[in-house]
Amino acid sequence: MGEIMKTVENINGAINDLIWLKIGIFLLIGTGIFLTAATGFFQLTHIGHWFKETIGGLFNKKSYAISGGSVSQFQALCTTLAATIGVGNIAGVADAIVIGGPGAVFWMWVAAFFGMMTGYSENLLGVYFRQRSANGEWSGGAMYYLKYGLGSIECRSKILSSLLKKLGKILAVLFAYFCVLASLGIGNMGQVDKIVANIELAIDFPVLSSRVIYSSGGQAITLYSLTIGLVIMLAAGLIILGGLKRIASFAEKIVPIMVILFVSGSVFIILANCGKIGDAFATILVTAFKPSAIFGGGCGFTVSRVITAGFKRGVFSNEAGLGSSTIINSSSNVKEPVKQGMWSIFQVFTDTMVICTLTALTILTSGVYDLKTGAITENGATGSTLVTAAFNRVLSFGNFDFGGIFVAVAILLFAFTTLIGWSHYGARAFEYLFGTKYTTVYKIVFVATIVLGAVMTSSIAWDISDTFNGLMMIPSLIGIILLSKTVVRVTRNYIDRRLKGKDIAPLLSFHENIQNQLEAELYLEK
Repeated sequence: MGEIMKTVENINGAINDLIWLKIGIFLLIGTGIFLTAATGFFQLTHIGHWFKETIGGLFNKKSYAISGGSVSQFQALCTTLAATIGVGNIAGVADAIVIGGPGAVFWMWVAAFFGMMTGYSENLLGVYFRQRSANGEWSGGAMYYLKYGLGSIECRSKILSSLLKKLGKILAVLFAYFCVLASLGIGNMGQVDKIVANIELAIDFPVLSSRVIYSSGGQAITLYSLTIGLVIMLAAGLIILGGLKRIASFAEKIVPIMVILFVSGSVFIILANCGKIGDAFATILVTAFKPSAIFGGGCGFTVSRVITAGFKRGVFSNEAGLGSSTIINSSSNVKEPVKQGMWSIFQVFTDTMVICTLTALTILTSGVYDLKTGAITENGATGSTLVTAAFNRVLSFGNFDFGGIFVAVAILLFAFTTLIGWSHYGARAFEYLFGTKYTTVYKIVFVATIVLGAVMTSSIAWDISDTFNGLMMIPSLIGIILLSKTVVRVTRNYIDRRLKGKDIAPLLSFHENIQNQLEAELYLEK
């Protein structure tokens, strides 16, 4: 049995390395660069507009929203942030610094800058190609722009057009299957595993933790782990089985609280060590471009590792290009595809430029990472434990380490909301494959799987889940690249109408009946 698991681990490791390190990272960054150039650096040239139309738009009475069967734009943002702001923003940033040094943070910023336009494009396409489901809700995502978008590309060759149509259908099905599998793994069990581990580390209940239910390979499953898993399953089940409206309502209330909580705590730690902020930023920039990198293969490998660590963690954190966020963003009540795309720019900005940067500065200013030698001063600290150590440097009172409690609560909120968000991603993908009436089956399986995440001892499950997460990315990016002309065309149409005041017909939907309906509603709002 051990040899079989080792073989599976080796095969998965090779596939994961191929997808993430040899293809995926470069394809993601390349797509972001291409779309940034194609849209005229939209995230920079229209920064004031997209801020005004996202957060500023919440206070605008002109919502440009469609009524019925959908969630608000803010609810869509919160649900997307719920799924993306997770363990990666805490443990992932710490791992990037441990693996690649502080310079990895700079490359996270680079990945986020170009990822803004990848996220913008995929969500624009998600809204543009979405449809109404049987229950009246919007259904969209990479599955829909792959199926309908690639099938609509006009080519001089009828054979090529037919091949693109078939390719679109195949890629849509593959994406949906990979999304369902990833939702059960990285979006469910992986999050629960982190919640349980951090709660057990921060708060011990000997009555429960001393009761071993099962032991294998030196790893023990305790009654404490099982109890936490059952509590999470019950809480998540009440939200998930309530459908999209309940998920969105939950996210709308919890996400702002958890973001404000973590931002406030991080800012407090950083200000307590404010004398090191300048040194931290200087170290990030210097180690991102080590002059010694041009000398010798060893140094070149070091710089390559720094860049790779930053790119991978940045992408893992904000999920731009994976196609996952399009599923919830397509459920928004927005009429303008560009408007939802701008919300995606804001989401990537918040996730990486704000949350991940604060995590990095917390670590680099606290003293748990020596800025001069590059050594970890806390023995054995990696991932979330490194962040915990950073908080404990300021928030320890006698023998009471409040920092550990704070980080455990933050990971609980981040991971739990990620789990809730991914349940919707998986449900929509399952709906695409098997129809609306079977989505309840998926939700029940998803909720039941939560307990497995609390008691599973093998790390191979998480590695396989990471591979499925990466496999989602390939068909999604193929679709985005092939439909880049549609992205540019819809974007220019929006700029001409909304910013330049040209009297031209809007481009709101690929489907004629939806286009006519939305165009009529938009006309009445003027």
